[in-house]
Amino acid sequence: MIREQRSSRGGSRDQRTNRRIRAREVRVVGPDGGQLGVMPLEAALERARSEGLDLVEISPMASPPVCKIMDYGKFKYEEKKKAAETRRAQVKVELKEVKLRPKTEDHDYEFKVRNMRRFIEDGNKAKVVVQFRGREITHREQGTVILEDVAKDLKDVAVVEQTPRMEGRLMFMILAPTPKVAQRARELARAAVAKRTQRDEPSEQPAPSKAPDTGAQTQEEQPATP
Repeated sequence: MIREQRSSRGGSRDQRTNRRIRAREVRVVGPDGGQLGVMPLEAALERARSEGLDLVEISPMASPPVCKIMDYGKFKYEEKKKAAETRRAQVKVELKEVKLRPKTEDHDYEFKVRNMRRFIEDGNKAKVVVQFRGREITHREQGTVILEDVAKDLKDVAVVEQTPRMEGRLMFMILAPTPKVAQRARELARAAVAKRTQRDEPSEQPAPSKAPDTGAQTQEEQPATP
């Protein structure tokens, strides 16, 4: 509905609405998207007021400016809601650290590689660390071999983002999803958001109408005859 709006700090980023519109003449678009033609601003404001809506300037640089009759509050709410859905649909990439040893047993190695695969398929990254203890540091090549084996075992879902390097007694590399896996993770995230949004939206089906009250009693409501 028509509301008097005063300018405030930062308000220039929004569309001009109602009395904030400065043009004397505007091209008006109706609530349903239909063209209502060019008319004086006062006539456009009256048209919006008569429908209980706002007049919103959507193309200020046009000649004359283009305005649309709409519920501006609802429009801003939907705009904010879509922006929030877009942010939720973006995959939040996490970096998970997985530690191995030069003498890691085969079953432990396979278990950790399976976990890394699932984590990477979700669009995340893995920091694979080989930790050396005592004199193990003199055999750094063993760490290199382990990291190379991990990269080979996950080559169908991951690429080496950072090659093996040493930091003290730790040797590590970073694996990231392949472009195909990353795209798949983004699509799944968007689908999950769309499904959640659809589930949360209230049903638009009208409530079942009540049967007209005829004043007659049903068979169960009629008093028993003596």
